[in-house]
Amino acid sequence: MPTSPVPIRVVLAKVGLDGHDRGIKVVARALRDAGMHVIYAGLWQTPEAVVRTVADEDADWLGLSLLSGAHLTLVPRVLQLLREAGRQDVGVLVGGIIPEGDTAKLLEMGVARVFGPGTPLTEIIDFLRGHSGASHA
Repeated sequence: MPTSPVPIRVVLAKVGLDGHDRGIKVVARALRDAGMHVIYAGLWQTPEAVVRTVADEDADWLGLSLLSGAHLTLVPRVLQLLREAGRQDVGVLVGGIIPEGDTAKLLEMGVARVFGPGTPLTEIIDFLRGHSGASHA
């Protein structure tokens, strides 16, 4: 009997003080329905807690949702902690309200992709399927 491929493991988290999680829950369900293993870390997570969850869950990807405007503070901290934990192999996605001018900054920092409001769920799924494996770039 053939074995099924190992599902992509994705941790999704709301970092900082942002308390709006409807969008990330919709994304979590879509990824799960697409066959991915999704761990939703919840609201009000610190960068340290998120990276600990990524390590504990042996995640392939980390999706951060930010609507608070703190993305240029919190995302660099998460990326630094991933490097310090030896988990630079984890791809990082950012979603939420990100000003267009900040998208390039996040990509330069090492974020694999930024998804804004209204992104079709199939686009996120296709991106993860197409970029999982040897490289998350």
